[in-house]
Amino acid sequence: MSDAQAEYEKLVNKLTTAASAEPGQMFGKVCLKINGKAFVALHKETVVFKLTGDAHAKAIALADAVLWDPSGKGRPMKEWVALSATHGKKFPTLAQAAFEYVQSMA
Repeated sequence: MSDAQAEYEKLVNKLTTAASAEPGQMFGKVCLKINGKAFVALHKETVVFKLTGDAHAKAIALADAVLWDPSGKGRPMKEWVALSATHGKKFPTLAQAAFEYVQSMA
């Protein structure tokens, strides 16, 4: 299991019990959803978060952070930030921000 996968699994365990998130798939990638909408996903060696506002600004400012381009064709998704497992300690906070953001869209 990769470091990113291990960090993602921690989020799955926490959020499926505490926040009633549901495991699912988006673009063929495993993800967590609330109300049918994805807010966290695992892609290759990164964990990606759907963020806005201050949470997005803080996440994209981290070393090696990039906007997520799931197709790999130079079309990044502006709200999604991909982070390596080196930022794992920040993942619970980012996941909570992503959860709240997506839940507010319902």
